[in-house]
Amino acid sequence: MTTSDALDHGTSPEHIERLKENMERVDQLSQKLVEIMAARKGHHPGLDGPNQELFARAATSYWSEILQNPAKLMEQQVEFWGKSVLNFAEAQQAMAAQQQEDAPQPAPGDRRFGNPMWDKNPYFNFIKQQYLTNAETIRAAVEEVDDLEPIDRHRLSYFSDQIINMMAPTNFLPTNPDALEKALETEGQSLIDGLQNLVNDLEANNGELVVRLADESAFEIGRNIATSPGEVVYRNRMMELIQYHPTTETVHDIPIVLFPPWINKFYILDLKAQNSLIKWVTEQGYTLFVVSWINPNGDYADVGMEEYIEEGFLTAINKAKEICKVKQVNAIGYCIAGTTLSLTLALMKKRGDKSVKSATLFTALTDFSDQGDFTPFLQNDFVDAIVEEIGEDGVLPSYIMARTFSYLRANDLVYGPAIRSYMLGETPPAFDLLYWNGDGANLPGKMAVQYLRGLCQGNEFADGGFELFGEELKLKDVDIPLMAITCETDHIAPWDNCYKGVQQMGGRSKNFIVSQSGHIAGIVNPPSRKKYGHYTNDDLKLDPEAWMEGAKFNEGSWWPRWESWLKKRSGKQVEAREPGDSDNPPLEQAPGSYVQARASS
Repeated sequence: MTTSDALDHGTSPEHIERLKENMERVDQLSQKLVEIMAARKGHHPGLDGPNQELFARAATSYWSEILQNPAKLMEQQVEFWGKSVLNFAEAQQAMAAQQQEDAPQPAPGDRRFGNPMWDKNPYFNFIKQQYLTNAETIRAAVEEVDDLEPIDRHRLSYFSDQIINMMAPTNFLPTNPDALEKALETEGQSLIDGLQNLVNDLEANNGELVVRLADESAFEIGRNIATSPGEVVYRNRMMELIQYHPTTETVHDIPIVLFPPWINKFYILDLKAQNSLIKWVTEQGYTLFVVSWINPNGDYADVGMEEYIEEGFLTAINKAKEICKVKQVNAIGYCIAGTTLSLTLALMKKRGDKSVKSATLFTALTDFSDQGDFTPFLQNDFVDAIVEEIGEDGVLPSYIMARTFSYLRANDLVYGPAIRSYMLGETPPAFDLLYWNGDGANLPGKMAVQYLRGLCQGNEFADGGFELFGEELKLKDVDIPLMAITCETDHIAPWDNCYKGVQQMGGRSKNFIVSQSGHIAGIVNPPSRKKYGHYTNDDLKLDPEAWMEGAKFNEGSWWPRWESWLKKRSGKQVEAREPGDSDNPPLEQAPGSYVQARASS
């Protein structure tokens, strides 16, 4: 239905009557919203933004500069006024002529303004142009602020952009042509469906607004995702250890133990057969163990990095050795589990434990000297708020981590999905990756503080030593053969920061790869897709820029290159092993119990 058709249809008496009836239902749902929000527990306000001192310092610096150079303020204001008046004049002219042929356009690729009405309708075009003018003026003012430390400038820029994004006209019903058109076309049903979606999301998260990104009813763990056949062969309070069934008659003697991050569930590596790293690894002839971490509650408040290492990493390694009757394993750590695997390897070096023959790190930071996109969230005011939030229930709730990651890409992961769900009344897509993205896990209080204070803020692993088990663990103590896989556009663990950590490790056999794409797609990149290539360069003494400049680009997935490196460190062929042994019989089928409960339940 075109806009004119919708308007014609929307003015009929029957339509108006149905629209009024639906608006009454909207009022009823609004009352439900009020009830939910009244019962909302809430969270520490310091998690919603920076300490107000940041804005106070910025304002003081800005006005101090203005007092010394008032011409600058006048220049900025005159430019802002001029553009605003011009926007209004163009809207008036277009209103009279009913056309808008030469209207300025938003930045290329700004999908928020894709509806033709943003250009052709004088009302919407004026709103768009004034918003873009306001955004440009605010960003220019932020750039003019002097006398701030680099970190404060970074934070001021970030949070200013968050305000700009939040105030986009697309985020409000009266100034969103897509939502208004849909409301007319559906006689208000889209607004009812949207409010119901909002109510459902709030109820699912105890009044906290976490936008649902995927249709959860479309997926069932163990049925259409996480379906690679395997068995849970060991369980303790920290993790379940899954051993996967072999798919070849023989396997390499040395097994693989894979440690996923415990911020989300392990099945990102086993979403479906076509892109499952777990399935692919078994098809290459390896015995594969994968850890499935517990989703902790308040009983885990005093669990720290020590327990993750002792009851998680070291226990899984020893169990794999025991079941396979070998002296060594090859270990893989993804994201925070790669960071912790590196700590584990440094500890094993101190203890003289040679149970790990080689290590592979997926997008793992070990040097946090450059905090990158997370700089706004790793300062004392925000971390102090996290510590206070943890003090309530003993855990850092999963939605806080999810929200932090989402706001790094707010238009794509917050406002865009919210518009589709709450204004347009659409059901979220049946997208397995987004389903996994919403399946987060809580973090134990002690562990979260150790990670944020000691590693992220203090950078102690790379600078001086991170103390665990009475030992000072240092990057140089990681000296076994190592392959690090990073991703070119990764905003969570930037490849150049990962590279700096690998450079400081003590081994002589180190390999570094940069895959195209980001934190997930660059890792979950099967050869069959022939989508993303990767960069290689053997000279790890170069700085990151020089390394990339001299790197060779290779077509296709990095998986075969990594497997070629790994098999040289995996021993002879032996008869394929079925999961478990007489001392460790299978407890239940994969994907196991720990992965089943979603964090929001």
